[in-house]
Amino acid sequence: MKAPAAHQVLAVLSHLARQAGPIPAMVIARDLELPRSTTYELLTALEMGGFVVHLADERRFGLGLAAYELGTGYSRQEPLQRVARVPLVRLVDRTGHTAHMAVMHGREVVYVIEERAPGRPPLITDVGVRLPAQLTASGRAMLAALSSAQVRALFPDQAAFVTRHEVVPGSLSALRRLLVETRRRGHAVEDGEVTPGFASIAVAVLDRTGHPAAGVAVTFPWAQGGEDLEVAIVDEVHRTARAIASRIDGRADPTAGRR
Repeated sequence: MKAPAAHQVLAVLSHLARQAGPIPAMVIARDLELPRSTTYELLTALEMGGFVVHLADERRFGLGLAAYELGTGYSRQEPLQRVARVPLVRLVDRTGHTAHMAVMHGREVVYVIEERAPGRPPLITDVGVRLPAQLTASGRAMLAALSSAQVRALFPDQAAFVTRHEVVPGSLSALRRLLVETRRRGHAVEDGEVTPGFASIAVAVLDRTGHPAAGVAVTFPWAQGGEDLEVAIVDEVHRTARAIASRIDGRADPTAGRR
């Protein structure tokens, strides 16, 4: 298959993956600015491979079983954890504090890596733990990278807000103010809202589309905080997030030569 056709195939699959359900071929052609004949040719080839299913009664196309197998294969191979492990270890070495990485799952974050610094106590951010996204630094960093519409879809009403230690934000307006401040600052913070006595600083790992693939954070005892320490941690967390993003997309990390 020629390269342009390969790009078109990937564009069709990516577009279908972003939809809430199957859509007509005409919509695919319109959204991707493809000729109708080309769109049908691509869909026919994908259907033959099992990547697309044609719902004839509805005149719509959706993802097929082969696409599902690709997704589950990604989960089994854990590529994000594999590419992030070494940068997380280096982050711990440079800061002397525990680092972790989380991904969004609905309104929650799921911690997928924790690298504990020597001599540091265990934290709640162990692998597999789920926490409300709006209460964690990692979650706030990722939510700040989403559009207002995406945030509103995740938190449609008051019932969507789960509190911990009676900590806010507990409403969409309060969350929006917090995310505006997070974007202005360039990183997310939480201070005792997950574990009393501990603060965290986090930065989102963005993929090539600008979507938050993960959040990287460092957690340290609040009593050991201070402006100099926080500035140093912010710099290192940003550096680590860029390193992981470059590994995901295969692009050069601009900080690589300074490690």
